[in-house]
Amino acid sequence: MDEQKRRAARKKRQLERRRRLRMIYSMIALTILLLVVILVAGLMQSSKMKDSKVKEAKAAEIAKEEAEIAARRAAIKEAGEIAGTYDYDGAIALLQQQENYDTDSELINAIASFTATKSSLEAKDPLTVPHIFYHSLIVDTDRAFDEAKWGEETVAGINAWMTTIEEFDKITQQMYDNGWVLIRMRDLVNETTDSDGTVHFTKNKSLLLPPDKHPYVLSIDDWSYYHSYDGKGYGDKAVIDKDGLVKIQYTDAEGNVSVGDYDVLPRLNTFLRAHPDASYKGARGMAAMTGYNGVFGYRTDVAYKTGERLGKDQAAYLEQHPDFNWDEEVAEAKKIADAAKAEGWEFACHTWGHLSVTGKSAETLAADQDRWQNTVANITGKTDTIIFAHGKDIGTWRDYDASTNEAYAYFKSMGYNFYANVDASSEYWVQIRDPYVRQGRIDCDGLQMWRALSGAAKTNVFVQLFDVASVFDPRRPTPVSATGKA
Repeated sequence: MDEQKRRAARKKRQLERRRRLRMIYSMIALTILLLVVILVAGLMQSSKMKDSKVKEAKAAEIAKEEAEIAARRAAIKEAGEIAGTYDYDGAIALLQQQENYDTDSELINAIASFTATKSSLEAKDPLTVPHIFYHSLIVDTDRAFDEAKWGEETVAGINAWMTTIEEFDKITQQMYDNGWVLIRMRDLVNETTDSDGTVHFTKNKSLLLPPDKHPYVLSIDDWSYYHSYDGKGYGDKAVIDKDGLVKIQYTDAEGNVSVGDYDVLPRLNTFLRAHPDASYKGARGMAAMTGYNGVFGYRTDVAYKTGERLGKDQAAYLEQHPDFNWDEEVAEAKKIADAAKAEGWEFACHTWGHLSVTGKSAETLAADQDRWQNTVANITGKTDTIIFAHGKDIGTWRDYDASTNEAYAYFKSMGYNFYANVDASSEYWVQIRDPYVRQGRIDCDGLQMWRALSGAAKTNVFVQLFDVASVFDPRRPTPVSATGKA
């Protein structure tokens, strides 16, 4: 009996041991399985990470290539725009700044194209370049030519010296169609400066344009909106629009105020933005400024501040504007000047008081110049160009000579190197001398167009520029005479 119990107990212990061993084996197997799973998962994750890194590297490589392509094509596009203004050297220089410009096929082809086009250009003679100019444009001819309101003399002046918006647009378009390209007056020459500051000028023999293109210079006089313009159908003053561009505020006959391209500067800017090939290397015109009524329609002359030596119109203006603030006027005018220069315009002296310089003493010129420097140059910045008022000059067609011409000696001492008068007797007149540059200007106004149209002019100076018959505004009173004041 005892033996049976012992056997039973032993068997029970054996069964328990086997059960524990099975449990241990199961745990070992499960652990091994878990390790295998972890290992496999780790391997799979590692593989995925590796694949991901490969994909990321490939994506980065593709993105870099696409960015390089985009940058290259953007550079080519920009170079094309530069070349579109006949600056092929500038276009080529831009492309040569790009990476791999000498191995990339697109860059190589673009550079070759610009180089080939440049080789087809021809040098234009600076001595045959015309210079045209305008005064402020007439927006409303009904008001401008109203003799009943302004009198015969005033309307005669407006009719003689001014241009209508419609005439300006036709002239601009026809000159573009005829291949005329705007350049700067200083593009006529090469300028060098000695160590002592002495400047020297020589003909620019690299004024390159296509064979069917012709350079011209443009300027505008009296961009000041004088009190005498009030109510006569001109713009009121220059303003800056929401895009930072110079525009003109205009008040119509009913008193409605609007802002737009109501004068030469913004109107030409708009045309050149649409036709960049009408401008040589981004050239714009030159504004010849007086100062006695202020500039750009802002009353910036010091007389408005001090109340001294006021003219009748100036005094009336101050009475009508009791809240007038001279400092604010100057600040606003500076914004106009800066915005105009940012678009490529230059400024010239037109004397402070619209002074006729012929026969004036150096003392008289200096008194006027002092006012100009203090009330115009402080807004526009200094300039080395003087465009004489009333179309006058300080000499004849013969060379200026500082030893015998005190007016020239004075202006030269003031830093003026470029000079311009009015000469509509020929299609162009340019004088390039070592110390200065002088050019005759053609007035694109009612009088000169009428003289060409009626046959009164010995030479139709517009014949190569535009067709006067199709440009001349039929609303003008005719005949047009030089008697009167604008």
